[in-house]
Amino acid sequence: MRVLPSIKDASSGFKTGYSYGEEKKSLPPRFWYILAIITIIALSSISVILTASFGIQSALLFLGVSIAIPVSIGIIGNPKFGILVLLISAYLVMWFYRMQDNFPLGVLMDVIQLFLILGFFLFQKFHPNWKIFKTPIAIMLLIWVAYNLLQVANPFTEARMAWFYTVRSIAAVTLMYFIFSYHIKTLSFLKLIFKIWIALSFFAATYAFKQEYFGFFAFEEKDFNDPLVISLLFINGVWRKFSIFSDPVAFSYNMVISAIFCTTVALGPISRAKKIVLITLSMFFIMTMLYSGTRGAYVLIPAAFALYVAMHITRKVLAMAIIGSMFMLFIINVPTSNITLYRFQSAFKPSDDASFNVRKENQKRIQPYIQTHPLGGGLGSTGMWGVRFAPNSFLAKLPPDSGYIRVAVELGWLGLILFCTLLFVVLRQGILNYYKIVDPELKTYCLGMTLVVFALNIGCYPQEALVQFPISVFFYFFLATINITLALDIEKQTKKQIPNH
Repeated sequence: MRVLPSIKDASSGFKTGYSYGEEKKSLPPRFWYILAIITIIALSSISVILTASFGIQSALLFLGVSIAIPVSIGIIGNPKFGILVLLISAYLVMWFYRMQDNFPLGVLMDVIQLFLILGFFLFQKFHPNWKIFKTPIAIMLLIWVAYNLLQVANPFTEARMAWFYTVRSIAAVTLMYFIFSYHIKTLSFLKLIFKIWIALSFFAATYAFKQEYFGFFAFEEKDFNDPLVISLLFINGVWRKFSIFSDPVAFSYNMVISAIFCTTVALGPISRAKKIVLITLSMFFIMTMLYSGTRGAYVLIPAAFALYVAMHITRKVLAMAIIGSMFMLFIINVPTSNITLYRFQSAFKPSDDASFNVRKENQKRIQPYIQTHPLGGGLGSTGMWGVRFAPNSFLAKLPPDSGYIRVAVELGWLGLILFCTLLFVVLRQGILNYYKIVDPELKTYCLGMTLVVFALNIGCYPQEALVQFPISVFFYFFLATINITLALDIEKQTKKQIPNH
């Protein structure tokens, strides 16, 4: 595990902000094996003594603390380890929460992000790199965070405590963009994150496949007696699948963006064997996504494909687009008695969708409020926190249903303009970087991230695409990767121009 160097050792890294200095020679591997065995024996012995003396809970508490301390030090001192812990935790945390209701969901994620932020400031002290704050995306994110912080003084809010609970997560998770931008400095580490992400997506897709054909576990069925849960998950005699996530929407959106990324990379300059694997994974993700019954997710893949075509105007791509469009028209209009396929078809016929019409009515009902409240009703005034801190308010009784509507209601039309500007800047930067990057592999990764962000932007209209784990964390990794790929390409091209570099 790499630790922070001393100030003396760090002096060589001041100029670039990237060099961490040479690693010290470590002790022989045999020493670490012996130390590991001794540590395991010691921890096991202490746990047995505590269990015999005070019960199992004391032993579990001791083991938890024993694991938490080195992990915390590792997150601060080894940022790559911390980033992987954050991303994996974001993906699995709702699964653990469903298993155990009192799982400290919010606290765990907040602590991991806090340690990463602390480590970031320490590394900035030893190896300053202020360039990551000067990109258009970074500037817009800082403005966005500042606007959310200033909402504490919103004169229209009826739930000021809701601001505290909401801004905590918004500010921390947004700062992860700078963590990713600063610490992801090599193509090998970037590819490692991609592999872990797709591996986790494969696990989630396989888990949903199990739910579809072999049923739910007992801990997943404990809420199925709730009438509200039944109304949301039991549609036309079929249970919607949610895999390891909080709900079918979060599951479906994660499958969509994973499929988009795999397809994009498969169309890039890679071997035929890898293309086959990625296309197979993409098809599997799309198939299991259909089990969610989430109409809003169905339109995202065609939308991302449309942007791909717009950025690749060639005969081959146009031919693929025509064939794909004809296939989609056939699937949308073919008569069927299959419930899953029928629900897919209804996503492209919104006027026939009762839930879509209800959303339209809710939006019309809230429009006068948005028009007369440029600052909105306050951060956290709708949804869970609004119900908790201002249950009798007008906004607490409003189902947001849409990411854009939530922003407009809570942060006003000024906040909505700011949010849309942020998304526009991100997409613009992604498209510009794609055409600037020379290296084909990095070019493909930049394109994949741009298409994923574009799909999520559209997904924010019918649903709240960016507020649930893991997308709430991964979204800022996607944004950071758009600039990371360009930085890596510039570094690579510079080395080619200077042979002795």
